[in-house]
Amino acid sequence: MVEQGDEAPLLCWAEGPAVSLPQAPEFQASSRGWGAGGGGGGLGSGPASGVRRAAEPGKKEEVEEEEEEEEAEFGPGELLRRQPGRLPLEEEEDQVVAVFVVTFDPRTGNMLEWCLPQDIDLEGVEFKSMASGSHKIQSDFIYFRKGHFFGLACFANMPVESELERGARMKSVGILSPSYTLLYRYMHFLENQVRHQLEMPGHYSHLAAFYEDKKGVLHASHGKPNSVHPVHWLPSIHRYMYPEMKITHPAGCMSQFIKFFGEQILILWKFALLRKRILIFSPPPVGVVCYRVYCCCCLANVSLPGIGGTIPESKPFFYVNVADIESLEIEVSYVACTTEKIFEEKHDLYDVYVDNQNVKTHHEHLQPLLKLNSADKEKYRRLNEQRQMLLYSQEVGEDCNPCEEDLFVLFFLEQNNRIFQTLLEVSASQDKTLTAEHARGMGLDPQGDRNFLMDLLEAYGIDVMLVIDNPCCP
Repeated sequence: MVEQGDEAPLLCWAEGPAVSLPQAPEFQASSRGWGAGGGGGGLGSGPASGVRRAAEPGKKEEVEEEEEEEEAEFGPGELLRRQPGRLPLEEEEDQVVAVFVVTFDPRTGNMLEWCLPQDIDLEGVEFKSMASGSHKIQSDFIYFRKGHFFGLACFANMPVESELERGARMKSVGILSPSYTLLYRYMHFLENQVRHQLEMPGHYSHLAAFYEDKKGVLHASHGKPNSVHPVHWLPSIHRYMYPEMKITHPAGCMSQFIKFFGEQILILWKFALLRKRILIFSPPPVGVVCYRVYCCCCLANVSLPGIGGTIPESKPFFYVNVADIESLEIEVSYVACTTEKIFEEKHDLYDVYVDNQNVKTHHEHLQPLLKLNSADKEKYRRLNEQRQMLLYSQEVGEDCNPCEEDLFVLFFLEQNNRIFQTLLEVSASQDKTLTAEHARGMGLDPQGDRNFLMDLLEAYGIDVMLVIDNPCCP
């Protein structure tokens, strides 16, 4: 066992509590709900809203009657707010497979300074954990992929009186894990440790003790990371988070994500649902952009049997750099962010490019999806309306728990469920005909979303005949 050193405060790993995750609900079509109108996308009364209570034996009818009374009495947000207490917290198995220190050398550039275990392949991590342009900022954090593993690194930049270091000392301290849902638990520890490394270079006892305490053992049967929790668990994760976890965990940034993009969130939603490769560019700091990657994946969440989970099932890539161009790792990714402007010229590596709030695509057949239609604007209006009503209910209510994140996630979850439920029902019908009435029932514009629907049917191989007339053709 590695000696833990003298400075005990630095050995407080600053873990957030693990969460007991509920089973994913099965989807049932429901015509009731606040957003059941043509605009669609509102929080409904189906299981996707996450507010159903388990019925006791022999009490099913009674429970259903109580639920109907609740839905009639309370408005948007009220059912979400009237939740039972915190779920029992269970300790999740730690799966930290590596801990490392990366430094910037003025003569040779980024380099791996130290790591445990020493025989693990960390090639390229020196670039993944220290974003290009970081010398201009004082601190940052970054999520990235390394093979089958996910990484989190905290960066810090400290001025020093040293000609050899050219007046600045820059380091990143990071970890690797098979699951990115656990990385946030060690954010504060990594922030403390990178500062410790800047002030006392070469002292690794705290990091070594951390690794010995938290190292994960991969099962020899597969040697692959555990499955990432489906995004439909995010509302439950958020509801039982402590305040500090909401700041550092990607699940706590959905509201800021939507506020930043505004109505264009509906454009990103369509591209995400179509499994398009989305690349988000931003200069450092890159941490908040990594969260936007995570949120893009949340937009494509579906809980229908056979389609459920994150769409596509491939995991988000987070940060990528110039070294990834050669390996083409981004080519098989879903959503990624970068500080490298050169990626914009590599059209074969992405479908959609996001620069600040500007969303664009070089594919001509995807150009129509960049234009907002009436149904998009209606969905965004409903989303804002529900948010305002929720905030008002929290302001005037007593003992209310914030659940704005729940509203955003569930809004898109129900919208996606409605679309795929309708498509599956039509594909199972005798004539397999999808009409303008079906489109409106899904919360889509029959004309404005015609290309989107055609691409959706092709992307998922759904056997449906689209009979919506194109107004541009005679």
